[in-house]
Amino acid sequence: MNSRIIESLSRIGAAIHESRQRARTRAELARLSDRQLADIGISRSDIPAVAARGRHY
Repeated sequence: MNSRIIESLSRIGAAIHESRQRARTRAELARLSDRQLADIGISRSDIPAVAARGRHY
């Protein structure tokens, strides 16, 4: 029982961390100019997908 609670809390913590990381990535990419985004091979409309997938985009 205790291990299930610990496992659940661990998953919740990981989900919160992932969510914050996606938000940071979206914000950082949104600050770039369209030219800078093009230089790294993405468009402004790609930002949500890039943030969701991380470096696996």
